Amino acid sequence: ACSVPVPKPMAGDWNGAGAHCNFSTAPMREENGIIEIEKAIDKLSKQHLRHIQAYDPHGGKDNERRLTGHHETSSIHDFSAGVANRGASIRIPRGCAEEKKGYLEDRRPASNCDPYQVTEAVVRTCCLSE
Repeated sequence: ACSVPVPKPMAGDWNGAGAHCNFSTAPMREENGIIEIEKAIDKLSKQHLRHIQAYDPHGGKDNERRLTGHHETSSIHDFSAGVANRGASIRIPRGCAEEKKGYLEDRRPASNCDPYQVTEAVVRTCCLSE
């Protein structure tokens, strides 16, 4: 066995490997926190390209084979969000939508991402409005 440090080392009709990022703030976890989740998603939608570039060590190149819009991935070119939608850029888990509070899942980071860069990008966008 060997390890290959890229999200999808060869083309084909199969899933690549991602490093999904679950994110919340205290207000998102409080009653009616879904409003804060939706605000964060709106901010993320406006910074899609910047996040794609931050989510793998080669500025998005490693994710091109993985984020095809197939195999439970979104398209690298388009931002999307949805409840329980594993084919979206951002997924709100069904339980969070039903409870109207919780967290969001950013499904775009590549398996070889730097988790500190992912965290920085999410915090800058969602918390600092950068």
